[in-house]
Amino acid sequence: MSDHQDNRGRTAGPAARRESPTRGAGPAAAASASGVAPVPGVSGAASAAVSGPGSAGSASSSAAGRRGRPRSEAAERSIVEAVVHLLEDGVPLSELSIERIARTAGVGKATIYRRWEGKEALFVDVVRSMEPVDPPLPGASVRDDLVAMLEMMRQRGLAKRSSALLHNVFAQMQSYPKLWDMYHRTSVLPRRQRMDEVLRRGIANGEIRADVDFDLLGDLFVGPMLVRTVLRPDGTPGEGAAERIVDAVLDGVRPPL
Repeated sequence: MSDHQDNRGRTAGPAARRESPTRGAGPAAAASASGVAPVPGVSGAASAAVSGPGSAGSASSSAAGRRGRPRSEAAERSIVEAVVHLLEDGVPLSELSIERIARTAGVGKATIYRRWEGKEALFVDVVRSMEPVDPPLPGASVRDDLVAMLEMMRQRGLAKRSSALLHNVFAQMQSYPKLWDMYHRTSVLPRRQRMDEVLRRGIANGEIRADVDFDLLGDLFVGPMLVRTVLRPDGTPGEGAAERIVDAVLDGVRPPL
């Protein structure tokens, strides 16, 4: 049976029955109360999932806006927690149907489709809810902002290592090109754009040379932290790694005196 059909075979859509915003808190809340280990960052998952990079264009908010329906944080939290609960139970992404997620969350499939355009958009928000939330940049200087961004990257790397669930989900995501592309567009690209803004500010105020290839410039800062957090599992970067990387790169890209 298609994920887009209910148990009677009718297409779920605007005419589908509307659930109470609090309906569905039962199974997910019961799973949480039963002692299921929380995933880092999953507390307040619904708000975290839509407050990260690129949230203004997220599928959940656009879907809600298109249909003009009031958003229910309780329902969204229940759905996100249901996906996390299923993943904790070892269910692979390929077997997570909308019908199964709705049943676990205690909501109807229409409730999910009102907030997400499909499984891929939902999975992206679930993964983002499990990552550390990016705090505002200090804004005091280009160096401080770069250090803050690299420290956020270090924290995300540590979270993936400490959470077997998050590490497993990321490994599975790479087997789904559409899902992987969506994650890059909604999470990775906005972070890179934010770094580009800081680097342009550094060029404009004379802290960074203007003759350095701009794409390469960003890679010079990001690359060392990615290598240490992703490619070198035995070389976990410790406290102060962000400062050391930023200072080393800035020393090489400052304008000559």
